[in-house]
Amino acid sequence: MREILHTVAGEMQEVLSQVDATQTAELAEEIQKANRIFIAGTGRSGLAGKMFAMRLMHSGYSVYVVGETITPSLESDDLLLLISGSGGTASLLNYAQKAKDITASVVLVTTNAQSAIGKYSNHIVRIPAATKKRLETEPETIQPLGSQFDQSAHLILDSIIVYLLQTYPGNRNEESLNQKHTNLE
Repeated sequence: MREILHTVAGEMQEVLSQVDATQTAELAEEIQKANRIFIAGTGRSGLAGKMFAMRLMHSGYSVYVVGETITPSLESDDLLLLISGSGGTASLLNYAQKAKDITASVVLVTTNAQSAIGKYSNHIVRIPAATKKRLETEPETIQPLGSQFDQSAHLILDSIIVYLLQTYPGNRNEESLNQKHTNLE
C-alpha cells in the first residue's frame, strides 16, 4: 500500500508541475470579476466542481452548481466554469454554446485545449493528466479511468481558493469561512 500511495503522490506532483500558473491565475481573476459563478461537470469531475463551489460559497462568492433545482438562469456578467477531461462532454458542450449565446464568460478545465468545448471558452486551464480515454499523449498512471485528471482538477481548484483568499482577503479568513460552513450536521 505504501508503494501505491507514493506512486499516486508522485503522479500528482508530476502533473501539477506542468500546469501553467498563468492559466490558473486567469481563472481566479475571472472568478473575482464575475457577478456569479456557475459550475458544471459530469461524474467525478462534477464532484470536484461541487467541492470547489462549496469553497467558493464559504469564501463569500455567489456560486451555483448547474442542474441543481435552485440554480437561476445564467446572465451575461456571469461565469460558467466547465470541468471536462476530454473537453467534449455533450451536455457541457451544450452549456458552453448557450453561455456564449448569452455572452457569459466560459472557462474550461480540461486535458484538451483544442476540444469542442475549448472553442467556446474564453479561458482554458489545461491539465496534462490521464483520462479514461488513455490517449498516447496522456501520461501513464496506475490509477483507473480518469482519476488522475479528477484529482488534479480538485487540487488545482483548491489552490485557486488559496490564491483568491491571499490576493483578495477583504474580511475573508478562516473564521469567516467557518461561519459559512453548514451548521445542520
